[in-house]
Amino acid sequence: MAEPEPQLKFERDGDVVILTMNNPRRKNALTPEMISLMAEAWDEIDADDSIRAAILTGAGTSYCVGGDLADGWMVNKSKPAAGSPLPREGKSAGSVISEGLLLSRSLATPLIAAVNGPCLGGGCEMLQQTDIRVAEEHATFGLPEAQLGLIAGAGSTVRLKRQMSYTKAMEMILTGDPLTAAEAYHFGLVGHVVPTGQSLERARRLAARVAANGPLAVRNAKASILRSGWIDDEDARRIEQRFVLEVMRSADAKEGLAAFADKRAPRFTGK
Repeated sequence: MAEPEPQLKFERDGDVVILTMNNPRRKNALTPEMISLMAEAWDEIDADDSIRAAILTGAGTSYCVGGDLADGWMVNKSKPAAGSPLPREGKSAGSVISEGLLLSRSLATPLIAAVNGPCLGGGCEMLQQTDIRVAEEHATFGLPEAQLGLIAGAGSTVRLKRQMSYTKAMEMILTGDPLTAAEAYHFGLVGHVVPTGQSLERARRLAARVAANGPLAVRNAKASILRSGWIDDEDARRIEQRFVLEVMRSADAKEGLAAFADKRAPRFTGK
């Protein structure tokens, strides 16, 4: 029997790396294996000065629909799925998740998103850590966590309002309703909208333009932009995590995930 393909494909194309989230049967839902491979890939990319740009995309017709909620491992991080590569190198599951999803780190190398389909939940939160974004015209963008009694707490309450219209960011987070690609472009969440099937080609062209420039200038420009914002991301994340932990430990969070699994409307109590 052939070995299953890895859930993250790592391809080198000259001075550009293409990472493909590879769980198409589950619309590239995030699994422990995929996140572990991402954490390793970010380390490898930033350690190699010959890599001038990276592209992140999804296999099949989806970009990433967020965490695979089948066994609830993303909420109960201390108990990842059986046989999971998490944790690695003595790190806790939570720290590997933070690194893999670019929550506790920023990639020094420019990162371009080629959004080829639905970009939801953790996929949309990870999108906010990319630098240049290309979306296909049928793509959708959403943070449905509140509908499950959860919080979009992998950076969205810190970053999203800085990257697009404040009121639309609030609407996305508080209602859980998605945006179309055209709306995402209008409100500044993505920079390019292209016909179906053309996101990776446009991302490749943009990566080539970035890679042709002075590598020190590019990296330092990105670092300066990231570090000169309003409140420091690390401080902002500490504030966010206090609220996230309160929600994740709640009865409502358990009820939201149970209702999702049972395919019924949740019965929230505010506790």
